[in-house]
Amino acid sequence: MSKEQKHILVVDDDDRLRDLLKRYLRERGFLVSSADGAEAARCFLKQYQINLLIADVMMPNESGIEFLQKLRQESDIPAILLTAMGETADRIVGLEAGADDYLPKPFDPQELVLRINNILRRVPLKNADEKKTDNLVFGECFYDMVTKELKYTNGDIIHITPLEQSILSILGKKSGQIFTREKLTELLGAGENSRSIDVQVTRLRKKIEKDSKNPRYLQTVRGKGYMLLTD
Repeated sequence: MSKEQKHILVVDDDDRLRDLLKRYLRERGFLVSSADGAEAARCFLKQYQINLLIADVMMPNESGIEFLQKLRQESDIPAILLTAMGETADRIVGLEAGADDYLPKPFDPQELVLRINNILRRVPLKNADEKKTDNLVFGECFYDMVTKELKYTNGDIIHITPLEQSILSILGKKSGQIFTREKLTELLGAGENSRSIDVQVTRLRKKIEKDSKNPRYLQTVRGKGYMLLTD
C-alpha cells in the first residue's frame, strides 16, 4: 500500500452494493476490502491496517449499530454508517454509537467520497510505531512472522514448507528491499542454490498471488534479485 493510499473496509450484507462500492472507491484511489457481516469485519480488522470503515446499519445477526458499539470499546477507527432509515432520530442513534458520519440510502457515491475525504483529513497521523504488526498481508492472505503460518483472512491455513517460511521471513523483515539470489542462498544456508531459490519463489507465488505470472507482492527485479511487497 502506498504512503498516501488509504485502506477502506466496506461492511454490508448486500452483495451488489458492496461490489459497487468496492469498484467505485478503487477507481478513486482507495485500497478497498469488504466483509458481508460484523464477524467477517472483525477478522479483517485484526489482520489489516484499516483507515476507515463503512458499515450498513441493517445487517442480519448483528446490526451496524451493535457492531460499532462493540468496536468502540477497543478502537477509534473512523466509521461511516449507511442506512435506509434517514430520520433524525436514527441518525442520532448512529452518532451516539460512535459513527463519525451517517449517510441515508440511496446516496450519491460522489458524496460518500467527499465525506470519506473530510473524515480522513481530520484524523491525526498516528505514530509509525503503533502501526507495526507481526503480520505480512498479501491481499486475501497473511503471514504471521511469529508463528510462521500462512493463512487466508478467514483463518484457513495455507501449507508452506520450512524453506518457504524462511524465504517469507527473510524478505518480510525488510519489505521493499531487494535480495540477490546469492544473498538469499547465503542466508538460507548450505544445500541451497540459485536454481532452488527460483523454484521456491515460484511455489510461493502460487500461494500468495492471485496471478502468479504477474505477481504483485513477490516480485523479481530484473538483473538484481527478489523483493517482497505487502499491503
